[in-house]
Amino acid sequence: MSEREFMEYDVVTVGAGPAGLAFAIRLKQLKPELSVCVIEKSSTIGAHILSGAVIEPQPLDALLPGWRDNPPPICVPAGEDEFWYLTKTGGFKSPIVPPGMRNHGNFIVSLGAMCAWMAPQAEALGVEIYPGFAAAEPFYNADGSVGGVRIGDMGVAKDGSHKDGYTQGIDIKARITVLAEGARGHLTKQLIKRFELDKDCDPQGYSIGIKELWQVPAGRVTPGKIVHSLGWPADTRTYGGSFLYHLDKDRIALGYVSGLDYSDPHYRPWEAFQQWKNHPTVKPLLDGGTILSAGARAIVTGGYQSLPKCELPGALLIGDTAGLLNVPKIKGTHQAIKSGMLAAEHIAATDVPAGFDAKLRASDVMAELKSVRNIKPGFKKGQWFGLANAGWETITAGHSPWTLKNKPDWSSLHKVGEHEEPKRDYVDRTLAPRDRLAGVYFAATEHDEDQPVHLKVADTTICVTTCAKEYDNPCTRFCPAGVYEIVGEGEDKRLQINAANCVHCKTCDIKDPYEIITWVTPEGGAGPNYQNL
Repeated sequence: MSEREFMEYDVVTVGAGPAGLAFAIRLKQLKPELSVCVIEKSSTIGAHILSGAVIEPQPLDALLPGWRDNPPPICVPAGEDEFWYLTKTGGFKSPIVPPGMRNHGNFIVSLGAMCAWMAPQAEALGVEIYPGFAAAEPFYNADGSVGGVRIGDMGVAKDGSHKDGYTQGIDIKARITVLAEGARGHLTKQLIKRFELDKDCDPQGYSIGIKELWQVPAGRVTPGKIVHSLGWPADTRTYGGSFLYHLDKDRIALGYVSGLDYSDPHYRPWEAFQQWKNHPTVKPLLDGGTILSAGARAIVTGGYQSLPKCELPGALLIGDTAGLLNVPKIKGTHQAIKSGMLAAEHIAATDVPAGFDAKLRASDVMAELKSVRNIKPGFKKGQWFGLANAGWETITAGHSPWTLKNKPDWSSLHKVGEHEEPKRDYVDRTLAPRDRLAGVYFAATEHDEDQPVHLKVADTTICVTTCAKEYDNPCTRFCPAGVYEIVGEGEDKRLQINAANCVHCKTCDIKDPYEIITWVTPEGGAGPNYQNL
């Protein structure tokens, strides 16, 4: 085997999301002489980015002071806020909008478009950005510290043989590696386990956010209007809620978030979203419109008590990879940018990762997480307790003398027969898309069919025996892209993995009750091609 080619930098950043780009920009502002590289698995910057997204602009003001004179392509000043509690046929608008959802002074953006807008500003400072480079595994130095990343090979067939266009992945070596992979990062997951970064914290928690961008008939959109809801179609034991953001040019961004700590083995997050779209307060906005883009993404929701140690020998964690999203605000971009800037300032001052974790925990990033630490865990006891607890935590500004615990999302799933089936109370729906496969079309996801399957199932016999009996194969329902399918009958029954459908949401890696599914990076450039999500 020939020795791999390599490139060397002072710093390599994995992920060109808001955290990774903010880090690279800030570091080059402070230490222009350092060589900084950002690698990104998607084919173009922003193609794998999916978020609500309403952003607080203050961190961007600090990072790029003149940004308002040249804003991102989609950037609509926040206007009226509404908060609804829905029933099947109606609901009521709350006279009080929860503090975290008051958006005066904020902006509605497409986070993917915003990252594509940030990237050339980083390059103008001398940052080298490489889209289509999928980091397959960490690169380790002789002393065991992280020394960079290994890029996955290109042109490998499904059977492991080399195709005509085979190219061996290179090693990108660096004194410091910054993990900015987003929620449930593939490398981060390996490093947390290897360096026991989570030994002093609760397990991380997640939700799945499913989003669509619609073009609707003229006259229906009120640019800047922001609507959130709780209630139907989720039952009172399932954490779920919606967002609906009015953009410019007769466009609406809308989505549904389902907590992955749900217990109902037959719950379908994608179907819950489609049901909500057919609610009387939503459907009239969309009727006669067309979908422009669609996708799904895991959202990190564990908060303060689930924060791993964010430094390790040779590397550090920032943004959603660290778990910095503020759940009650449904916002993580300002935290991502702030943590990226903080990491850059730390590296510029010390030239080592050591000490960053303490600096992060002493910052206002952590103070914000601590003040809301008990709100999401309160909903594990049901919707009504969760709402009452959220009110208490808001009134006391998070100064409760206790901290509620988190447990792994997979462990909350009840077995079939042990779970009291909720009344789903669903409606006949008429809005597109009709099924998950049609939804995948709007994600524009692409994978070469003849490449190794990037969803590794450790023991597929469990799927057609134990899991079928105990949970009725929840992977066939929790995946928003129809990747997992049980085919055949009797002894011929087997799990079929439609890996080409995958939109990289990581839900399977999180919710599988046997922890036997591992999401790994496919060939660089593969995956969804989100437009303005």
